[in-house]
Amino acid sequence: MEKKEYLEISKASDIKNRKQRRLYRLFETLPGIISLGTLAGVFVFSWILPSWVGIFIICFCFYYLFRIFYFSLHQIIGYYKVKSHLATDWLKSLKKIKGKDWKAIYHIVILPTYKEGGHIIRESLNSLVNADYPKEKLIVVLALEERAGDEFKNIAKNIEKEYADKFFKFLTVIHPDIIEGEIAGKGSNVAYAGKKTHDEIVVPLRLKHENILVSTFDIDTKIYPQYFSCLTWYYLTEDNPQRASYQPVPVYNNNIWRAPFFARVVSTSNTFWQMIQQERSEKLTTYSSHSIPGKVFFEVGYPSNVVCDDSRIFWRAYLYYNGDYRVVPIYYLVSMDVVDSANIWKTMVNQYKQQKRWAWGCVEIPYIIFGFLHNKKISPWRKISHLYILIDGYWSWATAALLLFILGWLPLFLGGNKFNFTVLSFNLPVLTSRIMTIALVGILVSAFLSMMLLPAVPKGVSRIKKITIFLQWIFLPAILIIFGSLPALDAQIRLMLGKYMGFWVTEKLRK
Repeated sequence: MEKKEYLEISKASDIKNRKQRRLYRLFETLPGIISLGTLAGVFVFSWILPSWVGIFIICFCFYYLFRIFYFSLHQIIGYYKVKSHLATDWLKSLKKIKGKDWKAIYHIVILPTYKEGGHIIRESLNSLVNADYPKEKLIVVLALEERAGDEFKNIAKNIEKEYADKFFKFLTVIHPDIIEGEIAGKGSNVAYAGKKTHDEIVVPLRLKHENILVSTFDIDTKIYPQYFSCLTWYYLTEDNPQRASYQPVPVYNNNIWRAPFFARVVSTSNTFWQMIQQERSEKLTTYSSHSIPGKVFFEVGYPSNVVCDDSRIFWRAYLYYNGDYRVVPIYYLVSMDVVDSANIWKTMVNQYKQQKRWAWGCVEIPYIIFGFLHNKKISPWRKISHLYILIDGYWSWATAALLLFILGWLPLFLGGNKFNFTVLSFNLPVLTSRIMTIALVGILVSAFLSMMLLPAVPKGVSRIKKITIFLQWIFLPAILIIFGSLPALDAQIRLMLGKYMGFWVTEKLRK
Protein backbone atom coordinates (compact mmCIF):
# COMPACT_ATOMS: atom_id res chain seq x y z
CA MET A 1 0.00 0.00 0.00
CA GLU A 2 1.28 3.46 -0.92
CA LYS A 3 2.06 5.95 1.86
CA LYS A 4 -0.58 8.36 0.57
CA GLU A 5 -3.22 5.65 1.03
CA TYR A 6 -2.45 4.53 4.58
CA LEU A 7 -2.02 8.11 5.80
CA GLU A 8 -5.65 8.82 4.87
CA ILE A 9 -7.19 5.87 6.73
CA SER A 10 -9.72 6.74 9.42
CA LYS A 11 -11.29 3.29 9.96
CA ALA A 12 -11.13 -0.25 8.60
CA SER A 13 -13.91 0.26 6.06
CA ASP A 14 -11.76 2.88 4.26
CA ILE A 15 -9.47 0.09 3.03
CA LYS A 16 -10.44 -1.54 -0.27
CA ASN A 17 -8.21 -4.60 -0.02
CA ARG A 18 -10.18 -7.26 1.88
CA LYS A 19 -7.19 -8.86 3.59
CA GLN A 20 -5.75 -5.56 4.78
CA ARG A 21 -9.19 -4.32 5.84
CA ARG A 22 -9.59 -7.38 8.07
CA LEU A 23 -6.13 -6.84 9.50
CA TYR A 24 -6.91 -3.21 10.35
CA ARG A 25 -10.23 -4.30 11.85
CA LEU A 26 -8.34 -6.75 14.07
CA PHE A 27 -6.09 -3.92 15.25
CA GLU A 28 -9.20 -1.87 16.10
CA THR A 29 -10.29 -4.53 18.58
CA LEU A 30 -6.97 -4.55 20.46
CA PRO A 31 -7.51 -1.63 22.92
CA GLY A 32 -10.86 -3.04 24.07
CA ILE A 33 -9.61 -6.62 24.23
CA ILE A 34 -6.59 -5.65 26.34
CA SER A 35 -8.59 -3.50 28.79
CA LEU A 36 -11.59 -5.82 29.10
CA GLY A 37 -9.26 -8.82 29.25
CA THR A 38 -7.46 -7.26 32.21
CA LEU A 39 -10.68 -6.55 34.12
CA ALA A 40 -12.20 -9.93 33.29
CA GLY A 41 -8.94 -11.64 34.22
CA VAL A 42 -8.98 -10.06 37.67
CA PHE A 43 -12.54 -11.34 38.23
CA VAL A 44 -11.83 -14.86 36.98
CA PHE A 45 -8.48 -15.33 38.68
CA SER A 46 -9.76 -13.83 41.97
CA TRP A 47 -11.96 -16.91 42.05
CA ILE A 48 -9.52 -19.47 40.62
CA LEU A 49 -6.16 -18.18 41.91
CA PRO A 50 -6.95 -15.57 44.60
CA SER A 51 -3.44 -15.67 46.09
CA TRP A 52 -1.86 -14.85 42.74
CA VAL A 53 -4.30 -11.98 42.20
CA GLY A 54 -3.60 -10.69 45.70
CA ILE A 55 0.12 -10.61 44.93
CA PHE A 56 -0.62 -8.93 41.58
CA ILE A 57 -2.74 -6.26 43.31
CA ILE A 58 0.02 -5.51 45.83
CA CYS A 59 2.65 -5.27 43.09
CA PHE A 60 0.31 -3.10 41.03
CA CYS A 61 -0.23 -0.75 43.99
CA PHE A 62 3.52 -0.43 44.54
CA TYR A 63 4.00 0.19 40.82
CA TYR A 64 1.43 2.98 40.86
CA LEU A 65 2.86 4.40 44.06
CA PHE A 66 6.19 4.73 42.24
CA ARG A 67 4.42 6.30 39.26
CA ILE A 68 2.62 8.80 41.50
CA PHE A 69 5.91 9.98 43.03
CA TYR A 70 7.50 10.05 39.58
CA PHE A 71 4.61 12.02 38.09
CA SER A 72 4.44 14.38 41.08
CA LEU A 73 8.10 15.25 40.61
CA HIS A 74 7.46 16.05 36.95
CA GLN A 75 4.39 18.08 37.92
CA ILE A 76 6.43 20.25 40.25
CA ILE A 77 9.27 20.70 37.76
CA GLY A 78 6.76 21.47 35.00
CA TYR A 79 5.01 24.07 37.14
CA TYR A 80 8.22 25.96 37.87
CA LYS A 81 9.18 25.88 34.19
CA VAL A 82 5.78 27.38 33.34
CA LYS A 83 6.29 30.03 36.00
CA SER A 84 9.72 30.84 34.56
CA HIS A 85 8.34 31.04 31.01
CA LEU A 86 5.58 33.42 32.09
CA ALA A 87 8.16 35.70 33.70
CA THR A 88 10.47 35.77 30.65
CA ASP A 89 10.40 38.68 28.19
CA TRP A 90 10.17 36.60 25.01
CA LEU A 91 10.04 39.53 22.62
CA LYS A 92 13.30 40.77 24.09
CA SER A 93 14.75 37.27 23.76
CA LEU A 94 13.66 37.18 20.10
CA LYS A 95 15.54 40.37 19.36
CA LYS A 96 18.74 38.81 20.71
CA ILE A 97 18.72 35.91 18.24
CA LYS A 98 21.56 36.38 15.78
CA GLY A 99 21.48 35.37 12.13
CA LYS A 100 17.70 34.91 11.91
CA ASP A 101 15.03 37.47 11.15
CA TRP A 102 12.17 36.90 13.56
CA LYS A 103 10.14 39.62 11.83
CA ALA A 104 9.89 37.37 8.77
CA ILE A 105 7.74 34.85 10.66
CA TYR A 106 3.99 34.99 10.05
CA HIS A 107 1.43 33.28 12.25
CA ILE A 108 -1.77 31.86 10.80
CA VAL A 109 -4.32 31.36 13.58
CA ILE A 110 -7.25 29.10 12.65
CA LEU A 111 -10.26 29.37 14.96
CA PRO A 112 -12.86 26.71 14.09
CA THR A 113 -16.33 27.51 15.41
CA TYR A 114 -19.73 25.88 15.19
CA LYS A 115 -22.48 27.49 17.26
CA GLU A 116 -20.46 29.33 19.89
CA GLY A 117 -21.71 32.75 20.97
CA GLY A 118 -20.15 35.96 19.71
CA HIS A 119 -18.88 36.86 23.20
CA ILE A 120 -16.77 33.69 23.33
CA ILE A 121 -15.25 34.36 19.90
CA ARG A 122 -14.57 38.00 20.80
CA GLU A 123 -12.77 37.07 24.02
CA SER A 124 -10.49 34.73 22.08
CA LEU A 125 -9.83 37.40 19.43
CA ASN A 126 -9.17 40.02 22.11
CA SER A 127 -6.46 37.79 23.54
CA LEU A 128 -4.81 37.84 20.08
CA VAL A 129 -5.17 41.63 19.90
CA ASN A 130 -3.50 41.93 23.32
CA ALA A 131 -0.56 39.73 22.31
CA ASP A 132 2.80 41.49 22.27
CA TYR A 133 3.75 40.04 18.87
CA PRO A 134 3.39 42.51 15.94
CA LYS A 135 -0.20 42.28 14.65
CA GLU A 136 1.00 42.87 11.10
CA LYS A 137 2.41 39.35 11.31
CA LEU A 138 -0.85 37.70 12.41
CA ILE A 139 -3.28 36.17 9.92
CA VAL A 140 -6.52 35.25 11.67
CA VAL A 141 -8.94 32.76 10.10
CA LEU A 142 -12.42 32.39 11.56
CA ALA A 143 -13.59 28.99 10.30
CA LEU A 144 -17.38 28.73 10.35
CA GLU A 145 -19.59 25.73 9.61
CA GLU A 146 -22.30 26.19 6.97
CA ARG A 147 -24.57 23.86 8.94
CA ALA A 148 -24.48 26.32 11.87
CA GLY A 149 -27.06 28.45 10.02
CA ASP A 150 -27.58 32.09 9.07
CA GLU A 151 -27.61 33.38 12.65
CA PHE A 152 -23.98 32.40 13.16
CA LYS A 153 -22.98 33.59 9.69
CA ASN A 154 -24.26 37.03 10.68
CA ILE A 155 -22.31 36.86 13.94
CA ALA A 156 -19.17 36.02 11.93
CA LYS A 157 -19.77 38.94 9.54
CA ASN A 158 -20.10 41.40 12.42
CA ILE A 159 -16.97 40.04 14.07
CA GLU A 160 -15.01 40.35 10.82
CA LYS A 161 -16.04 44.02 10.57
CA GLU A 162 -14.87 44.63 14.15
CA TYR A 163 -11.50 42.89 13.87
CA ALA A 164 -10.47 43.06 10.20
CA ASP A 165 -8.25 46.11 10.74
CA LYS A 166 -6.59 44.76 13.88
CA PHE A 167 -4.49 42.10 12.12
CA PHE A 168 -2.46 41.75 8.93
CA LYS A 169 -5.27 39.69 7.42
CA PHE A 170 -8.64 38.52 8.73
CA LEU A 171 -10.39 35.81 6.73
CA THR A 172 -13.81 34.29 7.37
CA VAL A 173 -14.18 30.85 5.80
CA ILE A 174 -17.46 28.94 5.61
CA HIS A 175 -16.93 25.18 5.52
CA PRO A 176 -19.49 23.50 3.19
CA ASP A 177 -21.84 21.04 4.84
CA ILE A 178 -21.03 17.99 2.72
CA ILE A 179 -17.61 17.21 1.24
CA GLU A 180 -16.94 13.62 0.22
CA GLY A 181 -14.51 11.78 2.48
CA GLU A 182 -14.89 14.15 5.44
CA ILE A 183 -16.67 13.81 8.76
CA ALA A 184 -18.43 16.77 10.35
CA GLY A 185 -16.11 18.16 13.00
CA LYS A 186 -13.23 20.39 13.91
CA GLY A 187 -10.66 18.59 11.74
CA SER A 188 -12.54 18.98 8.46
CA ASN A 189 -13.26 22.62 9.28
CA VAL A 190 -9.58 23.35 9.99
CA ALA A 191 -8.43 21.45 6.89
CA TYR A 192 -10.79 23.39 4.62
CA ALA A 193 -9.91 26.74 6.24
CA GLY A 194 -6.21 25.95 5.81
CA LYS A 195 -6.64 25.26 2.08
CA LYS A 196 -8.63 28.48 1.56
CA THR A 197 -6.04 30.50 3.48
CA HIS A 198 -3.27 29.02 1.36
CA ASP A 199 -5.07 29.80 -1.90
CA GLU A 200 -6.33 33.27 -0.95
CA ILE A 201 -3.48 34.65 1.17
CA VAL A 202 -0.30 32.55 1.18
CA VAL A 203 -0.02 32.03 -2.59
CA PRO A 204 -1.05 35.56 -3.72
CA LEU A 205 1.34 37.18 -1.22
CA ARG A 206 4.08 34.66 -2.03
CA LEU A 207 4.67 33.87 1.63
CA LYS A 208 7.26 31.15 2.13
CA HIS A 209 6.01 28.06 3.94
CA GLU A 210 9.23 28.07 5.97
CA ASN A 211 8.27 31.47 7.41
CA ILE A 212 4.79 30.42 8.51
CA LEU A 213 3.55 28.83 11.73
CA VAL A 214 -0.05 27.61 11.79
CA SER A 215 -1.81 27.57 15.17
CA THR A 216 -5.04 25.59 15.36
CA PHE A 217 -6.95 26.76 18.42
CA ASP A 218 -10.23 25.61 19.90
CA ILE A 219 -12.60 28.58 19.68
CA ASP A 220 -12.53 29.13 23.47
CA THR A 221 -8.73 29.36 23.52
CA LYS A 222 -7.34 32.56 25.00
CA ILE A 223 -3.60 32.95 24.66
CA TYR A 224 -1.39 34.54 27.27
CA PRO A 225 0.21 37.77 25.97
CA GLN A 226 3.63 36.44 24.96
CA TYR A 227 2.51 33.20 23.32
CA PHE A 228 3.54 34.05 19.75
CA SER A 229 6.83 35.59 20.87
CA CYS A 230 7.62 32.46 22.88
CA LEU A 231 6.54 30.18 20.03
CA THR A 232 8.63 32.09 17.49
CA TRP A 233 11.67 31.94 19.78
CA TYR A 234 11.36 28.15 20.00
CA TYR A 235 10.86 27.86 16.25
CA LEU A 236 13.98 29.91 15.47
CA THR A 237 16.22 28.24 18.04
CA GLU A 238 15.27 24.58 17.46
CA ASP A 239 17.42 22.27 15.38
CA ASN A 240 15.43 21.28 12.30
CA PRO A 241 12.40 23.33 13.41
CA GLN A 242 10.24 22.30 10.45
CA ARG A 243 10.16 18.69 11.61
CA ALA A 244 8.37 19.49 14.85
CA SER A 245 5.02 20.58 16.23
CA TYR A 246 4.92 22.99 19.18
CA GLN A 247 2.74 22.23 22.17
CA PRO A 248 1.85 24.77 24.89
CA VAL A 249 0.42 23.85 28.29
CA PRO A 250 -3.39 24.08 28.39
CA VAL A 251 -5.06 25.48 31.49
CA TYR A 252 -8.81 25.83 31.94
CA ASN A 253 -8.98 29.20 33.65
CA ASN A 254 -11.61 30.92 31.48
CA ASN A 255 -14.51 29.87 33.70
CA ILE A 256 -12.88 27.72 36.37
CA TRP A 257 -14.27 29.71 39.31
CA ARG A 258 -17.88 29.11 38.27
CA ALA A 259 -17.69 25.50 37.06
CA PRO A 260 -18.74 22.51 39.26
CA PHE A 261 -16.05 20.85 41.37
CA PHE A 262 -15.86 17.60 39.37
CA ALA A 263 -15.38 19.50 36.09
CA ARG A 264 -12.60 21.55 37.68
CA VAL A 265 -10.83 18.40 38.89
CA VAL A 266 -11.09 16.74 35.46
CA SER A 267 -9.80 19.82 33.64
CA THR A 268 -6.99 20.58 36.08
CA SER A 269 -5.93 16.92 36.05
CA ASN A 270 -5.61 17.21 32.29
CA THR A 271 -3.39 20.28 32.73
CA PHE A 272 -1.15 18.34 35.10
CA TRP A 273 -0.99 15.38 32.72
CA GLN A 274 0.13 17.70 29.93
CA MET A 275 2.79 19.18 32.24
CA ILE A 276 4.02 15.67 33.01
CA GLN A 277 4.10 14.76 29.32
CA GLN A 278 6.04 17.94 28.52
CA GLU A 279 8.73 16.72 30.89
CA ARG A 280 8.82 13.45 28.94
CA SER A 281 8.85 14.92 25.44
CA GLU A 282 9.54 11.54 23.82
CA LYS A 283 5.99 10.59 24.90
CA LEU A 284 4.42 13.89 23.85
CA THR A 285 1.93 14.20 20.98
CA THR A 286 -0.03 17.24 19.87
CA TYR A 287 -3.17 17.97 21.84
CA SER A 288 -6.03 20.44 21.40
CA SER A 289 -4.58 23.93 20.75
CA HIS A 290 -1.09 23.67 19.25
CA SER A 291 1.13 25.05 16.48
CA ILE A 292 2.52 23.46 13.32
CA PRO A 293 5.10 24.69 10.77
CA GLY A 294 3.41 25.92 7.61
CA LYS A 295 5.47 23.51 5.51
CA VAL A 296 4.09 20.54 7.48
CA PHE A 297 0.51 21.83 7.51
CA PHE A 298 0.38 22.38 3.75
CA GLU A 299 2.60 19.46 2.71
CA VAL A 300 1.27 16.68 4.94
CA GLY A 301 -2.32 17.93 4.95
CA TYR A 302 -4.53 18.36 7.99
CA PRO A 303 -6.79 15.33 8.68
CA SER A 304 -10.43 15.89 7.78
CA ASN A 305 -11.91 12.42 8.34
CA VAL A 306 -11.19 11.75 12.03
CA VAL A 307 -12.55 12.85 15.40
CA CYS A 308 -9.17 13.25 17.13
CA ASP A 309 -7.53 15.50 14.55
CA ASP A 310 -5.17 17.07 17.10
CA SER A 311 -3.27 13.83 17.74
CA ARG A 312 -3.75 12.44 14.22
CA ILE A 313 -1.86 15.34 12.61
CA PHE A 314 1.19 14.37 14.69
CA TRP A 315 1.08 10.68 13.76
CA ARG A 316 0.35 11.54 10.16
CA ALA A 317 3.44 13.76 10.02
CA TYR A 318 5.48 11.13 11.90
CA LEU A 319 4.68 8.52 9.25
CA TYR A 320 5.01 11.00 6.36
CA TYR A 321 8.52 11.97 7.44
CA ASN A 322 9.50 8.37 8.28
CA GLY A 323 9.87 8.95 12.00
CA ASP A 324 11.76 12.24 11.65
CA TYR A 325 9.15 14.25 13.50
CA ARG A 326 8.63 15.26 17.11
CA VAL A 327 6.74 17.55 19.45
CA VAL A 328 8.61 20.41 21.12
CA PRO A 329 7.17 21.22 24.57
CA ILE A 330 6.53 24.90 25.20
CA TYR A 331 6.05 25.69 28.88
CA TYR A 332 3.78 28.60 28.10
CA LEU A 333 0.06 28.75 28.76
CA VAL A 334 -3.08 28.91 26.69
CA SER A 335 -6.40 29.03 28.53
CA MET A 336 -9.64 27.26 27.66
CA ASP A 337 -13.05 26.52 29.18
CA VAL A 338 -13.96 23.99 31.83
CA VAL A 339 -17.04 22.00 30.84
CA ASP A 340 -20.07 23.86 32.21
CA SER A 341 -23.77 23.71 31.36
CA ALA A 342 -27.15 24.96 32.55
CA ASN A 343 -27.30 22.53 35.48
CA ILE A 344 -25.20 19.96 37.32
CA TRP A 345 -26.71 16.92 35.60
CA LYS A 346 -26.17 18.32 32.10
CA THR A 347 -22.63 19.29 33.05
CA MET A 348 -21.95 15.72 34.20
CA VAL A 349 -23.34 14.31 30.94
CA ASN A 350 -21.30 16.76 28.85
CA GLN A 351 -18.17 16.07 30.88
CA TYR A 352 -18.59 12.35 30.27
CA LYS A 353 -19.12 12.94 26.54
CA GLN A 354 -16.04 15.13 26.31
CA GLN A 355 -13.92 12.54 28.10
CA LYS A 356 -15.26 9.83 25.79
CA ARG A 357 -14.35 11.94 22.77
CA TRP A 358 -10.84 12.43 24.11
CA ALA A 359 -10.60 8.71 24.91
CA TRP A 360 -11.57 8.01 21.30
CA GLY A 361 -7.92 8.78 20.65
CA CYS A 362 -7.47 5.01 21.09
CA VAL A 363 -8.14 4.89 17.31
CA GLU A 364 -4.51 5.95 16.93
CA ILE A 365 -3.43 2.47 18.08
CA PRO A 366 -4.68 0.60 14.97
CA TYR A 367 -3.64 3.53 12.78
CA ILE A 368 -0.07 3.45 14.08
CA ILE A 369 0.28 -0.35 14.03
CA PHE A 370 -0.95 -0.43 10.42
CA GLY A 371 1.26 2.50 9.45
CA PHE A 372 4.32 0.93 11.08
CA LEU A 373 3.74 -2.32 9.19
CA HIS A 374 3.82 -0.44 5.89
CA ASN A 375 6.59 2.03 6.70
CA LYS A 376 9.91 0.18 6.68
CA LYS A 377 12.04 3.30 7.16
CA ILE A 378 11.23 3.80 10.84
CA SER A 379 13.49 1.82 13.18
CA PRO A 380 11.93 -1.20 14.97
CA TRP A 381 12.96 0.22 18.35
CA ARG A 382 11.08 3.47 17.73
CA LYS A 383 8.04 1.54 16.60
CA ILE A 384 8.04 -0.64 19.72
CA SER A 385 8.62 2.36 21.99
CA HIS A 386 5.77 4.41 20.54
CA LEU A 387 3.36 1.48 20.52
CA TYR A 388 4.13 0.62 24.13
CA ILE A 389 3.59 4.23 25.24
CA LEU A 390 0.32 4.47 23.32
CA ILE A 391 -1.12 1.12 24.41
CA ASP A 392 -0.02 1.56 28.03
CA GLY A 393 -1.56 5.03 28.13
CA TYR A 394 -5.02 3.94 26.97
CA TRP A 395 -4.90 0.72 28.99
CA SER A 396 -4.06 2.66 32.16
CA TRP A 397 -6.76 5.23 31.40
CA ALA A 398 -9.40 2.51 31.20
CA THR A 399 -8.30 0.17 33.97
CA ALA A 400 -5.94 1.72 36.55
CA ALA A 401 -8.52 3.52 38.71
CA LEU A 402 -10.79 0.45 38.76
CA LEU A 403 -7.92 -1.84 39.72
CA LEU A 404 -6.69 0.49 42.46
CA PHE A 405 -9.94 1.52 44.11
CA ILE A 406 -12.44 -1.30 43.47
CA LEU A 407 -11.10 -4.57 42.07
CA GLY A 408 -8.32 -4.89 44.65
CA TRP A 409 -10.90 -6.28 47.08
CA LEU A 410 -12.15 -9.03 44.77
CA PRO A 411 -9.90 -11.84 46.08
CA LEU A 412 -11.49 -11.37 49.53
CA PHE A 413 -15.01 -11.77 48.11
CA LEU A 414 -14.36 -14.44 45.49
CA GLY A 415 -11.41 -16.33 46.93
CA GLY A 416 -13.47 -18.57 49.23
CA ASN A 417 -12.75 -19.77 52.76
CA LYS A 418 -9.46 -21.38 51.82
CA PHE A 419 -8.02 -18.00 50.79
CA ASN A 420 -9.81 -15.93 53.44
CA PHE A 421 -7.99 -17.73 56.25
CA THR A 422 -4.53 -17.12 54.82
CA VAL A 423 -2.08 -14.49 56.08
CA LEU A 424 -2.23 -12.79 52.67
CA SER A 425 -6.00 -12.28 52.88
CA PHE A 426 -5.68 -10.55 56.27
CA ASN A 427 -2.80 -8.35 55.15
CA LEU A 428 -4.10 -7.51 51.65
CA PRO A 429 -6.61 -4.77 52.64
CA VAL A 430 -4.25 -3.34 55.27
CA LEU A 431 -1.28 -3.21 52.91
CA THR A 432 -3.20 -1.79 49.94
CA SER A 433 -4.90 0.86 52.10
CA ARG A 434 -1.53 1.95 53.53
CA ILE A 435 -0.03 2.17 50.05
CA MET A 436 -3.00 4.26 48.91
CA THR A 437 -2.63 6.48 51.99
CA ILE A 438 0.99 7.19 51.06
CA ALA A 439 -0.20 7.84 47.51
CA LEU A 440 -2.25 10.76 48.87
CA VAL A 441 0.96 12.74 48.46
CA GLY A 442 0.10 12.90 44.76
CA ILE A 443 -3.33 14.36 45.54
CA LEU A 444 -1.79 16.94 47.88
CA VAL A 445 0.70 17.99 45.20
CA SER A 446 -2.15 18.40 42.71
CA ALA A 447 -4.23 20.36 45.24
CA PHE A 448 -1.43 22.84 46.03
CA LEU A 449 -0.40 23.31 42.40
CA SER A 450 -4.01 23.79 41.32
CA MET A 451 -4.24 26.70 43.77
CA MET A 452 -1.08 28.25 42.34
CA LEU A 453 -2.41 28.08 38.77
CA LEU A 454 -5.70 29.82 39.57
CA PRO A 455 -6.47 33.22 38.02
CA ALA A 456 -7.61 36.16 40.15
CA VAL A 457 -10.95 35.74 41.91
CA PRO A 458 -13.61 37.36 39.69
CA LYS A 459 -16.31 39.68 41.00
CA GLY A 460 -19.26 37.86 42.49
CA VAL A 461 -17.21 34.87 43.64
CA SER A 462 -16.42 34.45 47.32
CA ARG A 463 -12.76 34.10 48.26
CA ILE A 464 -13.84 31.22 50.48
CA LYS A 465 -14.23 29.22 47.27
CA LYS A 466 -10.45 28.83 47.26
CA ILE A 467 -10.88 26.46 50.19
CA THR A 468 -13.39 24.34 48.28
CA ILE A 469 -11.07 24.25 45.27
CA PHE A 470 -8.40 22.79 47.55
CA LEU A 471 -10.76 20.30 49.22
CA GLN A 472 -12.31 19.16 45.92
CA TRP A 473 -9.33 16.87 45.35
CA ILE A 474 -10.58 14.40 47.97
CA PHE A 475 -13.08 13.30 45.29
CA LEU A 476 -10.31 12.44 42.83
CA PRO A 477 -10.58 8.61 43.18
CA ALA A 478 -14.31 8.64 42.35
CA ILE A 479 -13.81 11.19 39.56
CA LEU A 480 -11.05 9.06 38.01
CA ILE A 481 -13.50 6.18 37.75
CA ILE A 482 -16.64 8.05 36.64
CA PHE A 483 -14.96 10.50 34.25
CA GLY A 484 -11.83 8.49 33.51
CA SER A 485 -12.13 4.72 33.37
CA LEU A 486 -15.79 4.50 32.32
CA PRO A 487 -15.68 6.83 29.27
CA ALA A 488 -12.34 5.28 28.24
CA LEU A 489 -13.85 1.79 28.38
CA ASP A 490 -16.92 3.09 26.55
CA ALA A 491 -14.75 4.42 23.71
CA GLN A 492 -12.64 1.27 23.47
CA ILE A 493 -15.66 -1.03 23.44
CA ARG A 494 -17.27 1.08 20.70
CA LEU A 495 -14.12 0.81 18.62
CA MET A 496 -13.91 -2.93 19.28
CA LEU A 497 -17.51 -3.38 18.07
CA GLY A 498 -17.07 -1.06 15.09
CA LYS A 499 -19.51 1.53 16.48
CA TYR A 500 -17.51 4.52 15.27
CA MET A 501 -17.98 7.87 16.96
CA GLY A 502 -18.67 11.16 15.25
CA PHE A 503 -17.41 14.52 16.49
CA TRP A 504 -19.34 15.83 19.49
CA VAL A 505 -19.03 19.59 20.06
CA THR A 506 -18.60 20.51 23.73
CA GLU A 507 -21.11 23.14 24.81
CA LYS A 508 -19.43 26.46 25.68
CA LEU A 509 -21.23 28.27 28.49
CA ARG A 510 -19.84 31.13 30.55
CA LYS A 511 -22.12 32.22 33.37
